[in-house]
Amino acid sequence: MKNFAFLAILFLAACTTSMKKQTAITPPTYPVTDTVNHVDDYFGTAIADPFRWLENDTSAQTAAWVKAQNAVTESYLANIPFRNNIQKRYTEIWDYAKYSAPFKKGDNYFFYKNDGLQNQAVLYKKASLDAEPKVFIDPNTLSKDGTAALAGMSFNKNNTLVAYGVSQAGSDWKEMKVMDVATGKHLPDVINWTKFAGAAWYKDGFFYAAYDAPAKGTEFSKTSESPKIFYHKLGTNQKSDVLIYQNMDASLQYYWPQVDDAENYLLIGISEGTSGSAILWKELSSGINGDGIMELFAGFDYNYNVVGNIGKDLLVQTDNGADNYKVVLVNPAKPAIENWKSIIAEQPEVLEGVSQVSGKLFASYLKNASSRIVQYAETGKQEKVIDLPGIGTIGGFGGEREDTEIFYTFDSYTSPSNIYKYTIATGKSEMYRKSEFAVDMSNYETTQVWYPSKDGAKIPMFITHKKGLKMDGNNPTYLYGYGGFNISLTPGFAISMVPFLEKGGVYVVTNLRGGGEFGETWHKAGMLAKKQTVFDDFIAAAEFLIKEKYTSSEKLAISGRSNGGLLVGACMTQRPDLYKVALPGVGVLDMLRYHKFTVGWGWAVEYGSSDKKEDFDYLIKYSPLHNVKAVEYPATLITTADHDDRVVPAHSFKFAAELQRQHQNNINPVLIRIEGNAGHGAGKPTSKTIEELTDLWSFVFYNLGIEY
Repeated sequence: MKNFAFLAILFLAACTTSMKKQTAITPPTYPVTDTVNHVDDYFGTAIADPFRWLENDTSAQTAAWVKAQNAVTESYLANIPFRNNIQKRYTEIWDYAKYSAPFKKGDNYFFYKNDGLQNQAVLYKKASLDAEPKVFIDPNTLSKDGTAALAGMSFNKNNTLVAYGVSQAGSDWKEMKVMDVATGKHLPDVINWTKFAGAAWYKDGFFYAAYDAPAKGTEFSKTSESPKIFYHKLGTNQKSDVLIYQNMDASLQYYWPQVDDAENYLLIGISEGTSGSAILWKELSSGINGDGIMELFAGFDYNYNVVGNIGKDLLVQTDNGADNYKVVLVNPAKPAIENWKSIIAEQPEVLEGVSQVSGKLFASYLKNASSRIVQYAETGKQEKVIDLPGIGTIGGFGGEREDTEIFYTFDSYTSPSNIYKYTIATGKSEMYRKSEFAVDMSNYETTQVWYPSKDGAKIPMFITHKKGLKMDGNNPTYLYGYGGFNISLTPGFAISMVPFLEKGGVYVVTNLRGGGEFGETWHKAGMLAKKQTVFDDFIAAAEFLIKEKYTSSEKLAISGRSNGGLLVGACMTQRPDLYKVALPGVGVLDMLRYHKFTVGWGWAVEYGSSDKKEDFDYLIKYSPLHNVKAVEYPATLITTADHDDRVVPAHSFKFAAELQRQHQNNINPVLIRIEGNAGHGAGKPTSKTIEELTDLWSFVFYNLGIEY
């Protein structure tokens, strides 16, 4: 192992913060983007869509446009004099062994490890905690460029077989394979055209959800609809799989199958979007077919998640009657709410998840956006609050019913991920594996502050920087947010932020409404017609940071990805004067047409749909693409990828074209970076990650006036 701590000390000694005036880069000349005379009528309102042709991601014209845009962006970035220095620094700090928490299946322990700069983490197996590990699955061997990634796995009842998914080039589509655990040999079984859900084993096969194969050339853009639940018997071809369930009257739904630990029931989870669910069930003793499927929980006003069972009764986590979630025991034969038995009552903190291990229930809560773990008996009696290393985020904390120990990770903004072992009998945690990250993070600190939003509501945010940093309004600051889909932003270590912190940067993460940090009430406060509240919260965060002299508008960069890309797009079009740099990543930027592609229809429960007049009336007011004006915008670097089949790249293509057409500043660049052979972000190889971070941070540093 190289002495990276020593290298880091040498590097830090040589790289003192510098914000002197830099040599100006010649302003870019943007490619001419053709326009078409396309106009849509929305309830009597004519909306022009001059770049509609960019939605055709496989056309030669779009390919030429992508090539031209990437050439302009690369030319600009290549002229940043310290770009190579940044890439060198990322390569140095990334090059250390990274481990996941181990998990036990049968007599074996499994864990992921990346030696440092491997494109994908390798899955290892060992017979005991002290045994020599052996490679179990190495996804680096599945592609030449490292873009094949593992995408979920499921072991059968006796842990002799495993079904695992492989995603190519970041796509949500995955191919499912089956392997013998003892020998490592693959069975001939292969399942195609699945996404999101995995295998639910039962007897000599498994249930799974799949879609019809899309037409060639439409794999990454066509609407994903009409899912089906099948049963696959080992040793047979997918074409002969038994159809278990489909709903011909509701084609726009997600399905996921589940078999309870006792193998009493097949459970079919259904949702019509990203909020709210239904669950169907059937007695497996009635046979492997579609007969006898009944409703367990009706959709789609509440969320239901079966987390375990006690005998033939099911443990269910739900927000039905509990905005912060609770756990109830339900007899499937008598599922009416009046028959539910309360196990874990709703608490002041939001309940993120529950695991059932060794006759105990381990409940993971968020307290002010930080992890808290409580151990309960299966009766619901609280036994203890588990001591954690500090304010941060817990990962893992699950296991099998018979396990006597639990492994988990803990990290924070200033602490890399360490792995701990919790012994259930003693109730004690001990360090299992300390992070090998070489940079000393003890020189940095995180504080949580609450600031007022536009409507007076108090919003929390975490602020991380060097200890003793002077707050004089001149600090480069990076403000990150998400604010949607009930997703919580909790304190987590990010290698990507280290070079910025080393240069005196202030890293800020704000917990906007629309997220899940404070339960469904917090989530719903930023949904649908209330979505503008999320943008108001983010704008208020920027104003607070400037008012309190953490930074200034000339030193402030804003960033977000996916729904966070929408956040950045909306805030930069509403308040372009407030920021110096904007980084909308893989964003939902055309709010009138997002639901027309792949699984975008599922976001209508969060955003609303332009197919409804009442929704169109508020969507048009903030849709980033439709609110670009002829004004001066911040220096902008839009990022997307050609295989993104979650948020299709057309969003970013059209937004970039419109910004370039309208932007009134010849100094602030408005660029787009389109990654090839990559998707929404999951499974991105290390090489591509470092390349993208190098470009993003070169752009940020240069436009904030920082030299590296």
